[in-house]
Amino acid sequence: MSSVPIFRRSSPSSSGEGRAGIIDIGSNSIRLVIYDGPARIPAILFNEKVMAGLGKGVSRDGMIDPQAIERALVSLARFQRLSEQMGVPHPRTVATAAVREASNGRMFLDRVLDLGLQPELLSGEDEARSAGLGVLAAIPEADGIVGDLGGGSLELVRIGQGVVHETSSFPLGVLRLDAMKAKGPRAMGAVVAKALKKSGWVGRGKGLPFYMVGGSWRSLARVDMHLNDYPLPILHHYRMEQANAQHLVRVLAQLDRKRLRDVAGLSGSRIPMLKHGAALLSHVTRHLGASELIISAYGLREGLLYGGLTEFLRAQHPLIAATREEGRRQGRFVEHGDLLDRWIAPLFAGESAADALLRHASCLLADVGWRAHPEFRAERGLDTALHGNWVGVDARGRAMMAHALYVSFAGPGVDPIVERLCSPEDRAMAERWGLAIRLGQRLSGGVADALVASHVAIDAANLTLGLEPDNLTLYGEAVERRLKILAAAFGRAPKLTTRG
Repeated sequence: MSSVPIFRRSSPSSSGEGRAGIIDIGSNSIRLVIYDGPARIPAILFNEKVMAGLGKGVSRDGMIDPQAIERALVSLARFQRLSEQMGVPHPRTVATAAVREASNGRMFLDRVLDLGLQPELLSGEDEARSAGLGVLAAIPEADGIVGDLGGGSLELVRIGQGVVHETSSFPLGVLRLDAMKAKGPRAMGAVVAKALKKSGWVGRGKGLPFYMVGGSWRSLARVDMHLNDYPLPILHHYRMEQANAQHLVRVLAQLDRKRLRDVAGLSGSRIPMLKHGAALLSHVTRHLGASELIISAYGLREGLLYGGLTEFLRAQHPLIAATREEGRRQGRFVEHGDLLDRWIAPLFAGESAADALLRHASCLLADVGWRAHPEFRAERGLDTALHGNWVGVDARGRAMMAHALYVSFAGPGVDPIVERLCSPEDRAMAERWGLAIRLGQRLSGGVADALVASHVAIDAANLTLGLEPDNLTLYGEAVERRLKILAAAFGRAPKLTTRG
């Protein structure tokens, strides 16, 4: 297989905006994803998956089944044509474990070349590194072990401080687990223990999160959400205790297929492998010593895009990049969110860096409701923050942003989902963000001049709004009222000053 030619092209996402396409030829499925928008955090324009099952024959007799090859080529021809019509004539095409290991993998890649695609055969190390970069693209502060479970292999990756460290690839994909379990109830545990011990991974994740990548493990998270009646059906950054993996093994042994169909978003094609996937997760994370399990919606494909970015673009936080773009699209004045954040920042000097980032993102979304009916602007703001297609933020962060925007648009009370996802202290902080945003919006009318020519400050007794003399006429009744409400939220007296 080493003689398979490797074709590479410059990623269209290396700078600026534009479309990029990736065809991922996996052991279980083949997927086309077309991305569009800012390179740091592109949106998915199109996403289609076909369960080709290339790895089934490989795990059985070392070669891809002829029927699977034909099924895959039909799908790849469609994907190639769709990509071309969507403005991505040369989608990056990568193949992973099944093609890498199959005795007829070279022949298959030659036929893919005949379609006009340029396939890259990723090594196990390439696959692991890209999965690690994908997690870092979505969770920049991630520090732990990434586990990317595919049809043919399991990749483990140590990440931290924004970089990928050690990587390993193991022949433990979901398509191999049936044969492993058929050897006896303890066979899988023995194989996992031996593989991790031999490679030096035992205990390497002690006290660290385990970041779960791959459709099989995302399906397990959906089941866990269902069992816990979780209020926010967003997989990315969903957290589970390490013990939940073994709990899922026990629960799935008792749930029939009919009951599993009630799980929202669970693909029927994933159901047969759920029990084996849970067992593998339990064995791997127990031997690693993982502290908790965290789902990452980003993996290999996003890692390939992220790996092609400049250092400048990589340094952008994904939540800030995405909310800034959303604010640009939905707001009235492009620069207003960043100005608003800087304007209210003096009131929150003691915040953690993580909370300051959430506050900044909330300010960037502060104008998203202006097109909505006035009676529903609060709901629009809440929904945008809570259910937006964000990464780089967990459920608590989404809830705080949602509450801040809800308050900024004068929403009454507390949304029940927000109430479940963050603490009273978090909600109080978010409420102060929202009231500060509300004051800034009313004072400025959404434009820059008033914010540039004014300031807010806080001390032990007062919360002060400072205006330049030329702008004193902006201090109308509505501004005065909002200053009083904001000051009360901080337990301070409102104060107005002028400066020459």
